[in-house]
Formats: sequence, structure tokens, C-alpha cells
Amino acid sequence: MPGVCDGREGKNMVSDAGEGKNTDAGERKSTAGRKLIVIIVAIVLLIVALGAGYILLTQTSGPPSGAAPTVTSASPDNAATGVPVNTNIFATFSKAMDRTTITTSTFTLKQGTTSVSGVVSYAGVTATLDPASDLTASTAYTATITTGAKDSAGSALQADFVWSFTTSQISDTTAPTVTFTSPASAATGVPINTKILATFSEAMDSSTITTSTFTLKKGTTAVSGTVSYTGTTATFVPSGNLTANSAHTATITTGAKDLAGNALQADFVWSFTTGSIADTTPPRVVSTSPVVAVAVNSNISATFSEAMDPLTITTSTFTVKQGTTSVSGAVSYVGLTATFDPASDLASNTTYTATITTGAKDLAGNAMQSNFVWSFTTSTSSSACGQAPVALGSAANFAVLAGATVTNTGGTTVTGDVGVSPGTAVTGFPPGTVVGTIHAGDPAAAGAIANLTIAYNDAAGRTLCPVSVAGNLGGQTLAPGLYKSTSGLEISSGDLTLDAQGNASAVFIFQIASTLDVAAGLHVILVGGAKASNIFWQVGTSATFRANSTFIGTIMADQSISLNTGATLEGRALARIAAVTLDSNTVTKPVP
Repeated sequence: MPGVCDGREGKNMVSDAGEGKNTDAGERKSTAGRKLIVIIVAIVLLIVALGAGYILLTQTSGPPSGAAPTVTSASPDNAATGVPVNTNIFATFSKAMDRTTITTSTFTLKQGTTSVSGVVSYAGVTATLDPASDLTASTAYTATITTGAKDSAGSALQADFVWSFTTSQISDTTAPTVTFTSPASAATGVPINTKILATFSEAMDSSTITTSTFTLKKGTTAVSGTVSYTGTTATFVPSGNLTANSAHTATITTGAKDLAGNALQADFVWSFTTGSIADTTPPRVVSTSPVVAVAVNSNISATFSEAMDPLTITTSTFTVKQGTTSVSGAVSYVGLTATFDPASDLASNTTYTATITTGAKDLAGNAMQSNFVWSFTTSTSSSACGQAPVALGSAANFAVLAGATVTNTGGTTVTGDVGVSPGTAVTGFPPGTVVGTIHAGDPAAAGAIANLTIAYNDAAGRTLCPVSVAGNLGGQTLAPGLYKSTSGLEISSGDLTLDAQGNASAVFIFQIASTLDVAAGLHVILVGGAKASNIFWQVGTSATFRANSTFIGTIMADQSISLNTGATLEGRALARIAAVTLDSNTVTKPVP
């Protein structure tokens, strides 16, 4: 019995051993199955992660293709005054639109409840409304882009875009000018993969900015490419890389016209020479404004290290938020500076966050390496609108500086340096006298002209608490601040008084879209501690000072400056492109 029992136990043991074999095999199969599942899950997760990463990477370069379009800028500006009665109205979008949806039904203009008849056109990313006749003088108008406007993918504006402006009593007859180019005139070592950019003194008719009016040549050979226009900037995009180590010439012809139909007075031509390599350096934000005690009606701006592709500077790449709530507004780009103009005043004593995303790219297509984010807090104090002086660089050493020529008649006395570049002619000294050094086409003059261009663009790009002015400033007393005119200014009915109100550091900046004209015998008068060194006049075209007038401040004119017989200037006469003409004058560089 014990043996039988042992046999049964042996059988049982054998059976147990068989079960052990089966169990081990099962476990191995189970383990292998689990490993396979883990591998499959890992692969799936990796694919998802890569997909998500791809989405994130593609989103940083701009708005998703399905994102709703926005209006990034409009002209005339919202709440603008003194708008010429013969202007056209335009709006620039964040992306290409379906032109069949840009019509007189989706782009309207009204005076009160009365519709203004006109024609609507669309080119590039810009819609233009051309009124059938001049607008009524001194009248408020409201323009609207409705949600009927859709992009090429069929996405509509999320809400109607509405802005208003008030006309002046006159027509715009001032010719537009080119105020900034990239590459700069006479630049060398230009990257072969660059785009060519030109910024105008005012909004242009986009239908006149084409490959016929904006051309590029290497010698006599035309360079093929496309032309786009947004805001006040035109961009020529070559079909391929430019030829290395070669001279190129860009031209904006007189076929280019502003919104009132005024053409450039002459073809604008500039040249540059390429280097041998492409630009692969990401752009940077080098400064922001404002930074402290921000006024509630301020615009927000960011200045880049180099010229940017204006089509990438939009409400998608330049945003302002209060907490997680987006601030609506329009974005513009001029020179090196992008500006966000809130649709309404910001809240007082509130912190906001501004962001420039990696969707912003330079003219070679290089994106920002990372989002640039900064914060600011609004204030209602009077100091919130205080302006910083315009940095003149080496141009500050000059009392007279011109791009083309400096000519003098009679016994003029200039205290400070006199210079010209790229021109070389300085004539009339003697009989004129210079208490300083004459720089005729030398490196010092060339450097000063380059710094003058930077200063001019700085002054033109200021956006902190602008005060709209128009027409005649004669007989007025103005406090420190930023004064903006969308046309020309004159001093013709009396003297202009600038009152620093006891603050010797107070700064006055005048942005003038076209001409500055001071009548014979009239004066600018400083009171309240105001200093000539803190007064800056940015003139979009040319400045004229009639006989025996007295003027104060640094004049930065895009074109020419003329001082008629006996006119006196405590300041600087700095003309970027054309001539400074003197006639028996006294010009004194201001003390700091």
C-alpha cells in the first residue's frame, strides 16, 4: 500500500511537474505578450508625442490655418483727426482673404447713418475703399469690416471691425516719400537670402505697389520676385537667393501713389552690395516702450535688432493680455518698430503682459528663437506721458547735416560741425563761418547720416500718449509731450510757445507727416525751463523757415531744410536725403 501510494504520489508528482512546465511556458508567453503590449503602447505614445510636438512647432510660426482672420491695421487711424477729405480708406488683414468676400457689403463707410458710396478693391492682404467723391470737411465717419469678410479657407472675422475718424477742411496734395529702406542705401555685405523693404511716409494705395513700381536689378538685369504691401511698408521678395558679392539697385517708381492719389515726386532709387553668405541669425527685441508709469491711452511698441518681414508682424504675433484676457487692437510696423494700438483705453493701475511670438520673422525668414514677453503697469499720473529724448548718436555733433549738399549764401555763422554724405559738396564757406569742423563726404559724415536715420525712425515711431495736431500752431502754448500731425504743420498766425512747466528735463516731440513751414518774422519761444536740446521735430518731407524767423529744436527732415534770409535756429538742421540751404543765418547747436 505504501508502494501504491508512493506510485500515486509519483504520478501526482509527475503530473505536478507537467503542470509546472505548462505554467512556466504560460508565464513566458504572458510575459512576452505584456512586453509586446508595452512596446506597442510606447510606439503609440511616441507617435502622439511627436505629433503634438509637430503641432506645437508649427503653431509657433504663426496662427493655425483655421484661425479666424483679424484686421491688423487700418488707415486713417482710429480716432484720427484732420484726415484729408480726398483720402481712401484701407484695412490690412492678418492673412490672405477670399477677395470675393471683400465688397461694398462687407467694407462700408458711413457719415452718421448715411452710407458713403465708393469702390472696394483688394490686393495682397489689404482692402481699400475709394469714395466716389471727396468726403465732407470737418465731419466724423465710421468704417466697418463685417463678419462677411472671410479668408481663403472660409473662416470669417469673429466680430465686425469698426473704427472712426474725423476729416479736416483740406485735401491731401502732399507727395509721399520713402522714409526707410532695408537694406540701407550703400550697404555692403548684405545677406544673399534677404528680402527688400521700403517704408513710406504715409499709407499708400496698395494697388499701385506692384512688380512694375517696385523693382530690383543686378546691373541691367531684372531680378524676378513678388511684391507685397501692408501698413506703410512694401516688400520685394526675390524668387531665389541674390547673386553673391554683387551690386543691386532697387527702385520705387512714381507709379506708387498714396491713398489720395498723390504720386512720389521722383523715382526713389537705392543700391546695395551683397556678401557671400545667407543670414541665419534670429532677430531679437532690443527695446520696448513704454516701460514704467504707462498711460492708459498708450500704444505698446517693440523695436527689433533688424528689419522684419511686415507680413509676420500681426495681431497673432504681437499680443497684449490682462491676465488671460486678450486686449483687442491693431498692429502696425514701421522701420524697426512694431506697435500695438489698443482698441480702447487700458484699465488704470492694472498689469498687462505683451508678447512677441516666434511667428515674427526677419527679412531672411529667420524666426525669433523664443517668445519675447514683458509686463507693464498702467498709471494715471501726469508722468505717465513723459517722453524720453531722441538719441542722435554722432549726429548730435552736427549743427548742419545733409544727404546731398550744403549750400550757403551770405554771412551765415554755424556753431557746430557741418557735414554731408553721401554727397560731397559744401559751398559758401566762406563767406559763411563754421565754428567747428566741415565733414564733406567723409566717414564721420556717413556715420552721422546713419545715426540720423535711426533717430528719425525713433521719433517717427513714438506712440506714447500722442496728441493730435493739425494746420497752424501759431498763437498756441504747448506742454511737454508727443504731438502728431497726419499732414503738414505751420506757424503762421503768431508765435508758438513751448512750456516745460518747471521741468528742465521735459521733452517735446513733433511728428509731422509732410511739411513744416514757419512764416517770416515768427518765433518759437521757450518758457518754464524748456531747453532747445529736448525739442525734436520729425518732418516727413521738407522744412522751410521764412525770412527773419526764429526757430528752436532739432529738425530731422526726410528731404530738405531751407533757412531763408536772416532766419535763426537754436538747434540742428539735419536733412536725411536732400539739401540744407542757408542764407545769412545764425545756426547754433544747442547745449545739452
